[in-house]
Amino acid sequence: MTTSDEDLATAAANGDGQAFASLLDRHYDRLFAFCFRLTGARVEAEDLCQDICAALPSKLRRYERKAKVTTWLYKVAVNAAHDRRRRQATYAKATTGWGDWETARTAANAETAQSIDWLTQAMGQLNDDLRDTLALVLDDMTHAQAAEVLGVSEGTISWRVSEAKKALRALREMEDAQ
Repeated sequence: MTTSDEDLATAAANGDGQAFASLLDRHYDRLFAFCFRLTGARVEAEDLCQDICAALPSKLRRYERKAKVTTWLYKVAVNAAHDRRRRQATYAKATTGWGDWETARTAANAETAQSIDWLTQAMGQLNDDLRDTLALVLDDMTHAQAAEVLGVSEGTISWRVSEAKKALRALREMEDAQ
């Protein structure tokens, strides 16, 4: 008989290392894929996923079984991505005007971004709310589940998906016209 995710989370929260390892084993690949969609770059996704896994033992102590572990884990990932984006924006603002090094680093990042597939690039051009919503829905979450993760209504999720599709379609048309 397989132990439920919720039981593993409870055991891991109480210090059971094997339960924690089993929980990560079950969900790591999906978490990494989701982090990749949120960040658009493998290295960023690896860093974000590592940050989330390092923080999980303490976060699991606050898991209350009100939602499925997968839904809760998505919420943790979205929050971690938001925190990471804020830190990166603060860093970028602080380093503005620091010379050629920053310019070279930015250029290198732009070259790396060009090697990512079209959808991932296009999602990077969406605002945070649309990108996060689309990443959740593309990961086979229902609109209701995505709404729970993001803390908005199901109707808002549907509207965001519609807006994301419009934006992606406009980007594709613009590229085709060139």
